[in-house]
Amino acid sequence: MLRKTIILLLFFALMACGPGKKRRTYSKTRTVSVEGSTRDTSPERTRKKEGRKNAKADAIISTAMSYSGTRYKYGGTTKRGMDCSGLVYVSLKENEIMFPRTSYQMALEGQKIGVGDVEKGDLLFFKTSKTGKRINHVGLVVDVDGRDIKFIHATTSRGVLVSSLREGYWNSAFVKAMRIL
Repeated sequence: MLRKTIILLLFFALMACGPGKKRRTYSKTRTVSVEGSTRDTSPERTRKKEGRKNAKADAIISTAMSYSGTRYKYGGTTKRGMDCSGLVYVSLKENEIMFPRTSYQMALEGQKIGVGDVEKGDLLFFKTSKTGKRINHVGLVVDVDGRDIKFIHATTSRGVLVSSLREGYWNSAFVKAMRIL
């Protein structure tokens, strides 16, 4: 009896290690290999992925918007005072995304994108100093309406607020956009 059980177990073990069946596909955009690994690019899957990304971006934006009106404080990361990189840092951290604390270090993260490809949740980087040679300001994109890009940031004069990239000052100081989600 023990011998039959061992043979039976050995038989099932060998069958489990055999080649897998080729799966049927129901979408022209889905690729399935014989080994069973899949890469699904079907429209349904793409929409779900975009939905999760948009939900994450909306959560980060909501966190940032909760600081709207907060006064500017160099190095600040609370409702008592906030600087531009502190606003982005806290908004990402509260949504479980760890990121560098300073704007010039943030500018090294993510994927560089063209201004025409900017979406909610992307970061915009600026050089606002006439003498400085490195990025010293960051904003979080909150809305894109055609060619008008709105971003939240903290300014020394008005604290945390939403501005437009079409405004002359911000347009001339703009350096690059980065996708982090």
